[in-house]
Amino acid sequence: MKYKIMLACMGGFSTSMLVKKMREAAEKQGIDAEIDAVAETELDKYNDLNIILLGPQVGHLLGELRSKFETPIIIIDSMDYGLMNGEKVLKDALEHLK
Repeated sequence: MKYKIMLACMGGFSTSMLVKKMREAAEKQGIDAEIDAVAETELDKYNDLNIILLGPQVGHLLGELRSKFETPIIIIDSMDYGLMNGEKVLKDALEHLK
């Protein structure tokens, strides 16, 4: 199964750095995943995602977004986000899909 994981923040820029780390972790572990980042205002353009990960800075939007999308949505742990721990964030995302 190929996972489609989308990270979202205010502009999609800070999460882009984490996307790179997550892609490296997925490749290292042999996980087939398409991982991208966008601004939270652009999430409407995607309807085939397995999970949406919110940057901590937009975590306050969780309730609003959960009422709008059927896709599972979680907030990235602040520590993992700050450390750009792509391996841990990928692990958290995949655990929510089990």
